[in-house]
Amino acid sequence: MVSQLEATVINSPDHLPYHIEGLVQVFTGAHRNFFTNVIAQALRIAGQGTPVLVVQFLKGGIGQGHEHPVRLGQHLDWIRCDLPRYIDTPELDEAESKSLMQLWQYTQDVVCQGKYSLVVLDELSLAINFGFIPQEEVLAFLKRRPTQVDIILTGPKMPQGILDVADQITEVRRSHQP
Repeated sequence: MVSQLEATVINSPDHLPYHIEGLVQVFTGAHRNFFTNVIAQALRIAGQGTPVLVVQFLKGGIGQGHEHPVRLGQHLDWIRCDLPRYIDTPELDEAESKSLMQLWQYTQDVVCQGKYSLVVLDELSLAINFGFIPQEEVLAFLKRRPTQVDIILTGPKMPQGILDVADQITEVRRSHQP
């Protein structure tokens, strides 16, 4: 005997009989090499049919920008800043600075439209600490996002103001055991 259940498709969180509050999650650590865990979570969620956006603010070199997102599967959009290089210092030229600010503005706009249920903002702490994106803007963005949207912020040395509003903080450490 074969049985099949059909789930009702709900296209809008407004049709739920209850309200699900999105979380602000922070993944931080001393190093810049823990993105694998976060992207695995994003891929798993996208694979279940949930729309996901991954934004990498300081990774460049592939001429992408927000006009050319990479689509992984049907539900995951991946955007890198349109930078000619990988950013690891607070010095940007005018074109790089403009590209970074365009990506930040695009990210805010698309998130506030409610298109995605999960948004990963990779290395946002470095963009804040380097002075590219003001922490106050990030905090205001987190407040005005649609309440059902989950946000994951990554990067080393996450500013205290961001940690103060986070629902979950994961600190990734290296184990030095043989």
